[in-house]
Amino acid sequence: MGEPIFTREQGSYSPSCNQCSLSSVCLPVAVSHGDLHRLESLVSQGKILDRGELVFRQCDPFKSCFAVQGGAIKTYFVSEDGEKQVTGFYLPGEVIALDSVSTENYSCSAEALERSSLCEIPLNHLEELAARIPGFQQHLLQLMSREIQNSQQMSILLSRKTAEERLATFLLSLSTRFRRRRLSPTHFRLPMARHDIANFLGLAVETVSRVFSRFQKQELVRFYGRNCTLVDINGLADIAHKHTPMCE
Repeated sequence: MGEPIFTREQGSYSPSCNQCSLSSVCLPVAVSHGDLHRLESLVSQGKILDRGELVFRQCDPFKSCFAVQGGAIKTYFVSEDGEKQVTGFYLPGEVIALDSVSTENYSCSAEALERSSLCEIPLNHLEELAARIPGFQQHLLQLMSREIQNSQQMSILLSRKTAEERLATFLLSLSTRFRRRRLSPTHFRLPMARHDIANFLGLAVETVSRVFSRFQKQELVRFYGRNCTLVDINGLADIAHKHTPMCE
């Protein structure tokens, strides 16, 4: 699971966990060759989505988790009064819908931000994978723990931080996630539009544009369309952690 290995014969993907460049991100450490074959027999690979296509819809019956192979996915929920709130962005190697494992329905909707490919892990196979593959259950718990930590950090981000702190934290979070994929932590493309970033961070689109322009003038970042270069990571970190208590 991770970056797709594919051929374009008849428009079909032919992904392989064994060859995947992101297997170290979304799989447990030290998975044997035999275990990879067991995994591939239980996981549906190469699900293709075009930009704007839904992976699943809020309140649909929960059936599967999904690992992003390529592209990017956003999740959002719609309140009773029709307000849409973006709740997360998922990059290759990351798993969607872990928050719905213990419920009967998906807690949000998931939509492709660009042409994307996914691995589908059916709920009824999660226990089988945990039993068959050593370390899978622990790995799944680690992924869930990361989701909880991200949720807690998001709560702090929205309740305490200024617009500058929120956007600096957001860019640094993306940097860390790209580094985890063994990609450049300072040069990357933003797959999401600014209005999605604004919605996610509880800001106006104009505020996002204004702060990004300020960051550029301060030579902290450079933007070329959606391509982003973090020029001064330490400077962004100083802004992001301005009001964040440090652990001793």
